[in-house]
Order: sequence, then C-alpha cells, then structure tokens
Amino acid sequence: MSQIEQILKERILVLDGAMGTMLQQYQFSEEDFRGSRFKDWPQPLKGNNDLLSITQPKAIAEVHTKYYEAGADIVQTNTFSGTTIAMADYGMEELVYEMNYESAKIAKAVADQFTLKNPEKPRFVAGSIGPTNKTASLSPDVNDPGFRAIRFEDLRKAYKEQVEALLDGGSDLLLVETIFDTLNAKAALFAIEEVKEERNIEIPIMVSGTITDASGRTLSGQTPEAFLISVAHLPLLSVGFNCALGAKQLMPHLEAIASKTSFFISAYPNAGLPNAFGGYDDTPKQMAEQIREYLEKGLVNIVGGCCGTTPEHIKAFADLVHSYKPRSLFVNRN
Repeated sequence: MSQIEQILKERILVLDGAMGTMLQQYQFSEEDFRGSRFKDWPQPLKGNNDLLSITQPKAIAEVHTKYYEAGADIVQTNTFSGTTIAMADYGMEELVYEMNYESAKIAKAVADQFTLKNPEKPRFVAGSIGPTNKTASLSPDVNDPGFRAIRFEDLRKAYKEQVEALLDGGSDLLLVETIFDTLNAKAALFAIEEVKEERNIEIPIMVSGTITDASGRTLSGQTPEAFLISVAHLPLLSVGFNCALGAKQLMPHLEAIASKTSFFISAYPNAGLPNAFGGYDDTPKQMAEQIREYLEKGLVNIVGGCCGTTPEHIKAFADLVHSYKPRSLFVNRN
C-alpha cells in the first residue's frame, strides 16, 4: 500500500488550485514566455503555460509554494498541455519530455522542502495529464461523422512520453484529469500501465472527469456512472470530477458515483462559471460552504480547486477538512 493511500484512510487530503489563474497574475509578456533560449522561435509562445517551467521556473515554484503554504497536501505539475499533440500548436513537440521533467522536478523540490519542515504532513506531487486538444470519440467535422482527428495509438504514444518524463522528474502519483472523452483517458491509462510494466513499478493513479453541461454528461456523452464503469477495471487510487460548472452543480454527480465504488473520491471544481470578463466569481467562503456539503454527506476523500481558485480558496478548504472524517470505503481495498 502506498503512503498516500494509507493517509487517505485516515484523513481528507487537499489538492491545490488553479495554476493558470495564478500565472495570469504575473502578466507575462511574449518575451517572458520566450526567455533568452526561445528568443527567435518562429511561432508566438504567449499562453504556452507549460513552457514556463523552462523559461520562468521561479514563478512555477512560487505558485507551488503558495499552495503548500495554504495547506495543500498535493500539488499538480504544470503539465496540463504537456503532450506532443497539444504542443504541436507551438511547434514544440521536441520539448515535451523536458517540459514534463522540469515541471515535476520543480514541484518535487518544493514538496520536499515542506515535508522536511513538517514530516507529519508529507507533501505530494501529482503529475498532471490533461485531455489534449483532440478527441478520439467524436468527429470535429459535422459533415463527416466518421472522421477522427486523432487515433488511439497516437494518443498512447504521446501520453507514454509524458508519463515517463513525469515519473523521471519525481512525481509521486499521476493524475489523468479534465476527461471529456473517456477514450482519450483510456489511452493515457493504457500508457501508464505500459510504463508500470516496463519499469516494474507501482504508481498511484487519480482519474478525474469533467461534466460539461447541465444534462450531467461528459462531452462524449457518458453519465457519471458510465464514466466510472469505463475506468473501474484499473487499479486506481481515486476517481472523481473537476472543472466544469462549479461546486454546487458537481454535488449530484459525486453522489452518483460515491456509493458505487471502492475507489477514493476526488472533487476539485471551478470557482463557478466564467463571468463576462473571463474571471470567476465564487469566493473562498462561498466555495468552502459548498465543499462543506460534500464533507457533511461523506462524499469525498480529496478536495481542491480548478479554474479560478487561488491559495485563498485552498486555505479555506484546508481549514475545513480537519473537522470531518473522510468518506468511508465500503469495499476492502487490499
């Protein structure tokens, strides 16, 4: 049994909040994204947040530090778009391994500092594996329903490179997140199992889907229960949901799966829906009250925040969880 699994049986763990929201505060220019190394890169690079792990590593370390200071037990690496598929937009496919490796290395260095200060509260790094900007289940062309922009095999290869780099950089667990297409997620999970077998290792895996509209389905059409069934055959640490419509709207979907699985349950919602200016309005106090309902109903083992959340939100969650017991697992997890 992994250390994190043992701790999860004893208490609720806190995941960090949004990386992108924090990086926006730095107001990095095109030149900041490029740094000296990519000064002459032929394509615009502003907005490529994963690249900042190479060009602005101090900022990435600062964000992780703020979340750990707020009480987070787990931070996610700055690798949401860290695949050759997503990096093709910037012509940076060759840099994918380095981006993931450096991102994990930065997060792990900060985690180790906090664990050293307080060994009673060990800090962990989750290697963030995003969904890519393509979908394997749906056609992007309404006139050609059978067309696919990406193949399963292409996804598997891309994810495998990311997984290897995240592990080499020191990630303690892997987080396949913001899943809108379970077939994409299956490619990531297949790649993880492949790497585990090749290296003869075990690594805790978190899986987090996203419900994209009020109908209560993922973009590729699955209900929460169907999503759970699609991944339940794997040896996962946790399953849950993130992003999407907000903490209040996430509640029924958590209820739908919490009673049907022996996996730990995670939830890290947005701070509401984006407003007209692209910002998020749910305050730390508002979100904490909504998270409190999760805790009172015994629905979750891991809580955190997605888009729009900050260290202030995470501190509010961390202050809250101490008063509640983690969701109990109704099946023995040996």
